[in-house]
Amino acid sequence: MIALLVAHGVLGALLFPTGSRLGRRVFLLAALAPLATLVWLLANIADVVDGRTIAQHVDWVPQLGIGVDLRLDGFAALMTLLIAAIGVAVCVYASRYFEDRSVGIGRNAGLLVLFAGAMLLLVVADDLLVLYAGWELTAITSYLLIGNDHLKAPARAAALQALLVTSLGGLAMLAGFVLIGQAAGTFRLSALLASPPSGTSVTVGLVLVLVGAFTKSAQYPFHSWLPGAMAAPTPISAYLHSATMVKAGVYLVGRFSPAFAVVDMWRPVVVTVGLTTMIAGGLRAMRQTDLKLLLAFGTVSQLGFLVVLFGIGIPDVTTAGCAMLLAHAAFKAGLFMAVGIVDRRLGTRDLRQLPRLGREWLSFSAVTLVVAASMAGVPLAFGFVAKESALQSLQDADGSAATVALVGVVVGSAITVAYTLRFVFGILGHLSTGGQVEAGSAGGTPRTAAVRPARVLGVADLQGSAARHPETVGDVGAAGAPRTAAAGPPAVLGAGKPQGPTKRHAGSTGFIAPLAAMSALTLIGGVVPALADGLVGAAAGSLGVEHEPHFAIWHGLNLALALSAMVLAAGTAMFVARARVDRVLAVGARVPTGVDAYAATLRGTNWLASRVTGIVQNGSLPTYAGITLLTAAVVPGVVLVSGIVWPGWPKFVGAWAQLPIVVALLGAAIAAAVVRRRFSAALFLGTAGYAMAGLFVVQGAPDLALTQVAIETLSTVLFVLVLRRLPDHFERTSTTRRRVGRLLISGLVGVTVFVFAIVSRDARTDVPVSAEMVERSLPDAHGRNVVNVILVDIRGLDTLGEITVLTSAAIGAVALARVGKRRRRRTTEAAPT
Repeated sequence: MIALLVAHGVLGALLFPTGSRLGRRVFLLAALAPLATLVWLLANIADVVDGRTIAQHVDWVPQLGIGVDLRLDGFAALMTLLIAAIGVAVCVYASRYFEDRSVGIGRNAGLLVLFAGAMLLLVVADDLLVLYAGWELTAITSYLLIGNDHLKAPARAAALQALLVTSLGGLAMLAGFVLIGQAAGTFRLSALLASPPSGTSVTVGLVLVLVGAFTKSAQYPFHSWLPGAMAAPTPISAYLHSATMVKAGVYLVGRFSPAFAVVDMWRPVVVTVGLTTMIAGGLRAMRQTDLKLLLAFGTVSQLGFLVVLFGIGIPDVTTAGCAMLLAHAAFKAGLFMAVGIVDRRLGTRDLRQLPRLGREWLSFSAVTLVVAASMAGVPLAFGFVAKESALQSLQDADGSAATVALVGVVVGSAITVAYTLRFVFGILGHLSTGGQVEAGSAGGTPRTAAVRPARVLGVADLQGSAARHPETVGDVGAAGAPRTAAAGPPAVLGAGKPQGPTKRHAGSTGFIAPLAAMSALTLIGGVVPALADGLVGAAAGSLGVEHEPHFAIWHGLNLALALSAMVLAAGTAMFVARARVDRVLAVGARVPTGVDAYAATLRGTNWLASRVTGIVQNGSLPTYAGITLLTAAVVPGVVLVSGIVWPGWPKFVGAWAQLPIVVALLGAAIAAAVVRRRFSAALFLGTAGYAMAGLFVVQGAPDLALTQVAIETLSTVLFVLVLRRLPDHFERTSTTRRRVGRLLISGLVGVTVFVFAIVSRDARTDVPVSAEMVERSLPDAHGRNVVNVILVDIRGLDTLGEITVLTSAAIGAVALARVGKRRRRRTTEAAPT
């Protein structure tokens, strides 16, 4: 596993500079990394299916007991299969999708390989900190892939949104990992889940972990980054944003659920968020006219479904979740590939403008219908097997959570059927208006001018459409130039603007082959579902499911079959009555969306930052000093008050010689604060410093007193040199309110320092290091003066630094003095004689 991760890193880095020379063939080279992972997985899959695990350990920071622990069990193997197999298919697809001169083609290929390696690290990590490293690496590579064409403002904005949302969620998740790991006494994932900790800190940690999972898997209310990520080219969307990265949150929920589903807050939170996402995402998908955005919101909906299946923590439902995870990756990656083919060959993704597909597109239509049928849960597709298994397991489970989940899944599945039909009829050209779409169409139902029947693709007059529609749309242009930046929802992309020449067929065999492979896997899994028993059983077994699954097409006449039939019928009825449904859904257009919330959050953050900066960074030295001193007093003061153990008042007078010195010190300090002349204030400050040196002498520290005298002398000289260039008197410009505020801050700082000095005197619990210094002074440094030994030997580097500072200050003082002398000399020389 370590070798595979290193291979991904090395190959990904090498592809960056080679893209411009290899052109689109660079993606075939990129396919070697996931292909090697797939070969390695197939070589070890038998052991994994038998219940064995493959583990590796490499020391990272052995002094802290931190190492890289990797572990491949059934669930990790299922995720690795998706990463590797779909990675190979996407790379082959990208080698036909992009042009040789496409913008940043080498970066795209290299980042795709690096992302695959980061995702592989995430799923095989057996340490929470290593998992977090893979988590953040996927966020960074996703950010770079979405914004690869950095000249497009929408792509940059979408990339930033994805990075902000997922990274902030990742930071919350890291805090949760720390809380849970500290409570468990280990960050080893397998050990932690085998003996899960409990307590309030663990509950808080689980909430934070769920926040991270929800942001990564685009759950409401963190979902809006995923539709915006459709700014990325379609191959990137097919790999990252449908099949792999967005499933990282689902993977994390699946890992934690068997151990922590019994925690009171877990099931209510997971089921509520998952069902809300499934239903709301599906309803948003039904309103989209851009096929890619339709699939994006459909992905959000399906991710909510998966979160419910894995998060509810019921063994049979978890098994169904593993099957659904496999089915979803195949059909959703295939559907994105289908959209990319249509967009690439026809120049638009707007279902209102796509012409009907002719005979030349028959094979494309067939394989697209298969993967779409799997998404809708039509019999003989693997999606039907997985969804019926989910319905049956939820029906058999006890508890109110399972009942609520069953009802929500049925409703969400019916909506899935409706938007699947919208997708199918749209991509086949049966929803085309045949005319220009007017601005302001609501609810996804276009208003058209001069609506005409859509023509059937394949006739010769489509070859001249470029002359009539020169605008550019889509992801990549014919010569490799970008066509449009897919803006975030709810904008419609490329409406009525096909780029020519449009094509009469779907393209080469290599372009359709990856889609056909996804379709074949979906069909084989649906017709012979028992083939998935071993892998799905191993995945479920690693999540605590004890019995083996037995998938089949026919389980007899039961409630699950009736629910499946009801879902298909209800979804079909919603599509047939789409005009009425659209009018109802149009009401929801007035409700603020996730994009609105994200934009409002950014605006609010910028406003708050401007206000705070205007107050604390206003160019006023007293303000800066006040904020610094207030922070220095309040932060330790809160800790001091919360855990103070008062040792009692010290002796009021240690030595009677201190009294006159203290009187002089206090008098000088008060005088420095109230006098109006700057020069007098500097002298009084020096007097207070010299008085402090007198206290050191009384306490028996003459060396420290000499240092204090030297510092005060130098400071007074510097003050005097600077004050020559300033007005003689202080300007009284502050208001009474500001003076009161300064007095309060000064008093608070004084009290905090005073109390802290008294409390800290008895706060030490260990033997002070000073005793060791006294003992070692003579035998090691041959010095009887401990202070000198400390300054010269024990802390010699500190002393060197202090000497450097004093030397720099002396040079500055001399420079100030010479500047004034030179100016007087120039004035004298320039005066007339």
